Amino acid sequence: MAGRIRDEDIALVRERTSIAEVISDRVTLRSAGGGNLKGLCPFHDEKTPSFTVAPARNVYFCHGCGAGGDAIKFLMDAEHLTFVESVERLADRAGIQLRYDETGPSPTRQQPGQRQRLVAAHAAAVEFYTGQLGTPGARLAREFLAERGFDRAAAERYGCGFAPDAWDHLTKHLRQKGFTGPELVTAGLSRESRSGSLIDRFRRRLLWPIRELTGDVIGFGARKLFDTDDGPKYLNTPETPIYKKSHVLYGIDQAKREIAKQGRAVIVEGYTDVMACHLAGVTTAVATCGTAFGVDHIGVLRRLLMDSDEVTGEIIFTFDGDAAGQKAALRAFEEDQRFVGRTFIAVSPDNMDPCDLRLAKGDLAVRDLVARREPLVDFALRQVLARYDLDTVDGRVEAMRRAAPLVAKLKDRDKRPEYVRKLALDLGMEIEPVQRAVLAAGSDPGAASPARPKRTEPVLDSPQSLVEREALKLALQVPVLAGPMFDAVGADAYRHPVHVVVRAAVAEAGGATAAVSGAVWIERVRDACTDLVGRALVGELAVEPLRIDREPDPGYVSVTLAQIQLGSVTARIRELKSRIQRINPVAHKDEYLAMVGALVPLEQHARALREQAVGGL
Repeated sequence: MAGRIRDEDIALVRERTSIAEVISDRVTLRSAGGGNLKGLCPFHDEKTPSFTVAPARNVYFCHGCGAGGDAIKFLMDAEHLTFVESVERLADRAGIQLRYDETGPSPTRQQPGQRQRLVAAHAAAVEFYTGQLGTPGARLAREFLAERGFDRAAAERYGCGFAPDAWDHLTKHLRQKGFTGPELVTAGLSRESRSGSLIDRFRRRLLWPIRELTGDVIGFGARKLFDTDDGPKYLNTPETPIYKKSHVLYGIDQAKREIAKQGRAVIVEGYTDVMACHLAGVTTAVATCGTAFGVDHIGVLRRLLMDSDEVTGEIIFTFDGDAAGQKAALRAFEEDQRFVGRTFIAVSPDNMDPCDLRLAKGDLAVRDLVARREPLVDFALRQVLARYDLDTVDGRVEAMRRAAPLVAKLKDRDKRPEYVRKLALDLGMEIEPVQRAVLAAGSDPGAASPARPKRTEPVLDSPQSLVEREALKLALQVPVLAGPMFDAVGADAYRHPVHVVVRAAVAEAGGATAAVSGAVWIERVRDACTDLVGRALVGELAVEPLRIDREPDPGYVSVTLAQIQLGSVTARIRELKSRIQRINPVAHKDEYLAMVGALVPLEQHARALREQAVGGL
């Protein structure tokens, strides 16, 4: 990663960016009067425009789903970018050269501008490799694709290419385009030979460009074609400043919008499986690149799925039915508990991967494979029970001991009693011993806490006070980061009297959006605070550590402010529901309908806030 972008450069990007122009790339905007613009929200389905853009303040807000922020936040949400990626993209658009402050030693720390050079080198490499695919030397590569059901159009859609049978054709080509030897080595496109000269990393192989969420190519996957090639069957780009295999999902650039739209992601095992799924109509398929599906991949998908207590997406794993596939599925179940959404597994009856299945039985068979998915926990339990002889007492008891922890790990604890009953039935045992085994397996620290605690209970003053305090610290310590998100939540959302005073002082000082972190800003807020206790608190919050063990990011700001708003919105919903409960809907029909009508948007707002409050990934 690069060093931290300077605050003043971030402020300059915000100042020189026209939010209307940025949003107009994706949303048709029309005048809404008063200098504002309005259009259909890109973040949720709606028929009546509720998405408002205020060019004078360079912010947007949707009255339907609660999405809002500045141009940086819009790109983060619309294109699924990180904060730094959004700032860099807007800086390029505005012609601003960003400066980075080094925050500590790192062996892979990028230099300013290095990412752009490495991405440009990969783009040039894609052009070179795709051109080589049509040459006589690439016959085996074309045959490989054709034998798997991919025509020329499919090869072009996925950027398939060929690395020629030569030592340094790509290296020479890229150097002629102005890329240096060190840049090509850093990018993973070239490597040093024994003689010290630079040679191509990939030779005589079919290539797939690996793209990140933005669509930028950051690496390649290369498949062996020739029997005389003594290398591995698949060879990937090594770890580089821009390519981290544990974070990358092949096909994510083409699948991301459908994943977000459908609330579903299908995990397959290889590049051809992704191609086959997409071409068969399963447009949410992605694959890992030379590594097992892990925690970082989960983080990428959670951002796309908006994986939360209220929005439960689907994760569908497809594995071969052989022993290796079964092992991979059980490993996936261990990671499954990191998702809030539901997880499934789809195994072809003939133990074929999606590419082979499409070849043998057509596109419909691939779609049916996904449609016939089963809950991952069911599959995992069946695999465990299959290892034991359930016709014997010892076999049943041992199977119970091995299966009980799987039930105990279920994140949705409301389902545990049902799975206890199911497990007892499968084992042919009474429910009581199975129930005791599951309770014992889940008796580790933290496992016995309630499944869905306190989400519907009144928000207590103590947690609310901590959240308010955290929000004020963000505004004082990192105002450039807090920016419009902080300013959009007024003092009426705060409950602690002194916090209300400090929040009003921040607004009086010009707001976090117009501030630059530092002593001058802190003093300005302190001077704007007329209350002596409030002034003392400003000084205290300015130096108090944040309640996070990493550098704060926009996601953390978003979560904190959502939690503040959620308390007041939840209280209003409780009050309104109580009134609805007490009223006679027949005798006071109009009043009843009016209150029900007011409840719907409030609950939508609360749902959006909950999604925001558990996000920030």
